[in-house]
Amino acid sequence: MQKYVALLRGINVGGNSKVEMPRLRKVFEALGFKNVSTYINSGNVIFDGKERGHLELAQEIEKALQDHFGFAVRSVVRNAKNIEKISKNIPLDWTNDTKTKTDILFLWEEFDTKSSLNLIVAHPEVDKLKYIDGAIIWSLDRKGYTKSGMRKFIGTPLYKHMTARNVNTVRKLASLMKSK
Repeated sequence: MQKYVALLRGINVGGNSKVEMPRLRKVFEALGFKNVSTYINSGNVIFDGKERGHLELAQEIEKALQDHFGFAVRSVVRNAKNIEKISKNIPLDWTNDTKTKTDILFLWEEFDTKSSLNLIVAHPEVDKLKYIDGAIIWSLDRKGYTKSGMRKFIGTPLYKHMTARNVNTVRKLASLMKSK
């Protein structure tokens, strides 16, 4: 058995695509996954399953969610080893607080390459970017947000092919996946 996390895109945001966590867990259990748990209401589902490709798992999960909830929910699936690697490669001073904003962009298969960094119009005095297998880590100085490339990122092809989590969530997921 392998430990995975499914990162669902766009649920429970602004009152749209509402998904109750108990119902979400039941969908995953119906797929045969074990030890299913959720972390916060934004679509982070930790589960155990047979070792398989993350793309195959994502497609199976997306179909089940569409069938159950009646709307499409894109997902990225990563195993515990990948989440731990990403978490360990986030510099300790890349935080999410009043001074700094750090997000991890989990990439869809077709954009999961270091060259995806070139698709972001970053401003070096504000934005810091780092690629780790499966994700781009993006940290910025909140004082310089108006100069940041993040303002122009929404709506780009890369934006449409990823799901983001803040650094605190990713660090917590790594901890939860290690302890279970």
